[in-house]
Order: sequence, then C-alpha cells, then structure tokens
Amino acid sequence: MHAFDVLGDPVRRRILELLADGERSSGEVTAVVREEFGISQPAVSQHLKVLRDSGFAVVRAEGTRRLYAVDAAPLREIDAWLDRFRRFWTPHLDALATEIARGRRARRNDDSGSEP
Repeated sequence: MHAFDVLGDPVRRRILELLADGERSSGEVTAVVREEFGISQPAVSQHLKVLRDSGFAVVRAEGTRRLYAVDAAPLREIDAWLDRFRRFWTPHLDALATEIARGRRARRNDDSGSEP
C-alpha cells in the first residue's frame, strides 16, 4: 500500500497523531478512536495492522499488552517526496512570518508610545 493511501484514511492519521505523543497501548488507542469515530474494536485493530504492515507503526509486547509507537522511516520518505514541492509554499510562509513580525513590532511601538 502506498504511503498516501495509508495516510489518506482519517482514522489512521488520528492513530498516528496519538502515537506521535508517545507509545500507547492498543487499548488506549482503541478507546480514543472508538469514541471519536464510533467504530468497533476489530476495525481499530485492522487500522493498527495496516499501520504496522506499511511500516508506519511498530508494536512490542509487554506482558499481555501490545504497545504501539510511530516508526519515523516512512514519514521521512514522505518528507523527502514533499521536498520538491516546498518551493511552492515556503516563500509564502516566509512572507507571512515577516508580516507577523512587522505587526508585532508596530504594536510594541504603539504600546510603548502611549501614555498610561
């Protein structure tokens, strides 16, 4: 399965967001996803399996628990692919940062010049 096919699913993206905050048990992931998406435990397990099989997540056993974590390698591959497109948005983001900084400077100057 192609990386964008994996990440194209909102449930799998949410699972990765949860795992990005640190290792989580399958029970923790299932509880959050079931609450937010209203899907069954077997459906969540299937999404976890897709993430594992595609290399986005790794699992380790700790007693009877299964702990999941993000595997960054596929994310680095996506980042490398996106690199050729960054030129389309980086200048715009840089210009936005400049305008934000100007606005902050102007507000500071206005605030320092006003009388209490």
